[in-house]
Amino acid sequence: MFENLSDRLSGVFDGLNKQATLSDEDVSLALREVRVALLEADVSLPVARDFVKAIQDKASGQSVTKSVKPGQQVVKIVHDELVHFLAGDDASIGELKVDNPPAPILMVGLQGSGKTTTTAKLAKRLKEKNGKKVLMASLDTNRPAAMEQLAILGVQIGVDTLPIVKGESAVKIAKRAKQQATLGGYDVFMLDTAGRLSIDEELMSEVKAVRDIATPREILLVVDGLTGQDAVHTAENFDERIGISGVVLTRMDGDGRGGAALSMRAVTGRPIKFVGLGEKMDALEEFHPERVAGRILGMGDIVSLVEKAQETIEVEQAEKMMKRMKKGMFNMNDLKMQLEQMMKMGGMEGIMGMMPGMKKMQKQVADAGGIDEKVFKRQIALIQSMTKKERANPQIMQASRKKRVSAGAGLTVQELNQLLKMQRQMGDMMKKMGKGGMLKQAMAGMFGKGGMPAGGMPGGLGDIDPKQLEEAAKKLGDSKGGLPGLGGGLPMGLSGFGKKK
Repeated sequence: MFENLSDRLSGVFDGLNKQATLSDEDVSLALREVRVALLEADVSLPVARDFVKAIQDKASGQSVTKSVKPGQQVVKIVHDELVHFLAGDDASIGELKVDNPPAPILMVGLQGSGKTTTTAKLAKRLKEKNGKKVLMASLDTNRPAAMEQLAILGVQIGVDTLPIVKGESAVKIAKRAKQQATLGGYDVFMLDTAGRLSIDEELMSEVKAVRDIATPREILLVVDGLTGQDAVHTAENFDERIGISGVVLTRMDGDGRGGAALSMRAVTGRPIKFVGLGEKMDALEEFHPERVAGRILGMGDIVSLVEKAQETIEVEQAEKMMKRMKKGMFNMNDLKMQLEQMMKMGGMEGIMGMMPGMKKMQKQVADAGGIDEKVFKRQIALIQSMTKKERANPQIMQASRKKRVSAGAGLTVQELNQLLKMQRQMGDMMKKMGKGGMLKQAMAGMFGKGGMPAGGMPGGLGDIDPKQLEEAAKKLGDSKGGLPGLGGGLPMGLSGFGKKK
């Protein structure tokens, strides 16, 4: 998301940071580049103009701090303005009004924008994160198997769907869903409406009739992020005709330029609540303007990284592993667990993209051919090919064992040697970190308030200042060797990682 824009802007700011002082001319030149970058990212011209003008007004004149480089000052102003453009004055980003059961949520949008999939993703999120009892109902009587699709997704995510009655109109289905939600004690019921290829009277009158019956707490417009400025026009039309409370942008994992997201809020005045980042049912993220602005400007997104870690790391397992690591015990079972967690968190390049100070390293890795994520799977296959004894004691691996293990995984002895070397390096590093208390601090940051159970580590995110986290991450990113244990600047044994084929 926003890769092209991010690359262009970081080039502009790199030029500013090299200068000891900035003249008005330097700022004007940089802002001209910023405007071009925004237009190339498919941001509408009026929005780009307003954005640059707002920055110009703040950058010229009053607020120049001596302790900060002038270039950094401009980056800060751009960041703040970017947040304002993405968020407006609304503090309730990502929050859905589902406090009055059964709360209706109406999903609207054009055909093919991803309404049905997004409905299921949101239902899953409400069920798992908010503990809500959700009912889904498909009102799409036009598209073949649309109702069946929602029913199948409902089974996948463990959410109830309204039984299908053939020949019913959308309004009748909406009435039945409301009745069922009330009688069944549901907290939320979600109505997935039909779409069209373009906005027409038939579509709008149907949606209006459903809206009047259901009286929804939220009307969410689902738009395809890849459609660019047309997405903004769609949002304007829907808001004008039926009134929307928020927007969900889908396909933001694609190679679209992302300008729609930047223009959406400024043009429509409606917040972007969520972004869809893939087909999987958990590929839906809250849209946090500050974090998105940080990612665009290469500042990283340490909070999202920690949240992701919290979701994927099992507390008890992590505590056990930490105790072993402090003693310098780091075997193949521990390594396997780390590799699996890294895959769950979006692979190495995904993690690097969220770390402050590592945007450039991520780009260097991508330019060099990227990290072959299949290497994780190959390394896990090698570990699985070992016996229990070998996993627990990798030092016993001599030539005959190596041949058997590599043949069992269908890989070479050389790849196994690389894995063994990586395990030794990581073991040594963990031992050093354990002695200095760094390990305890690092692990504590991965867990929420209250820290780890069983007298483990106090604190956690509730006690850790995000700025401190960012500072620490910057130090890691700026250090000569990159992250610890990386030969060539890549994390832990990644020198053994192959390039993308």
